[in-house]
Amino acid sequence: MGQDGNVRDESAGAPWGGVYDWYQRGVKLLQEGSPAAAAALLERAAAAEPESRSILEALARAQFNSRQYAEAAASFRQIVDANPAEDYAYFGLGLALWRTGDVEGAQEPLAIAVAMRPDERNYVSALKSVRATLRARREM
Repeated sequence: MGQDGNVRDESAGAPWGGVYDWYQRGVKLLQEGSPAAAAALLERAAAAEPESRSILEALARAQFNSRQYAEAAASFRQIVDANPAEDYAYFGLGLALWRTGDVEGAQEPLAIAVAMRPDERNYVSALKSVRATLRARREM
């Protein structure tokens, strides 16, 4: 640790700063369009603070945006398991499952998100698309 209180373990490949610094930089990278770099930094923050919902949500978003859909689904599922009132986590879980090809599995979390927030057009649209895909598959 440096004199400023920040972690200084460059020999182990650790980024400078503490968990909050990693989170802030990860969110900034995500906003700037570098989701893979954000995910790498946020994974480290989540490992250090596994109970932090904000870190986990940012990590899940970064994983999703960098096409790490299975990892994003696992992160969103952690949020849902810890707090079943998180409509956005259900939405993210549904989208991530859909992207992994688990269209059937995507239906339930998306339906829950819509039930929680029927006014959220993105939720409704995603659920309609998943259900239309499932209908089309059954008709084949």
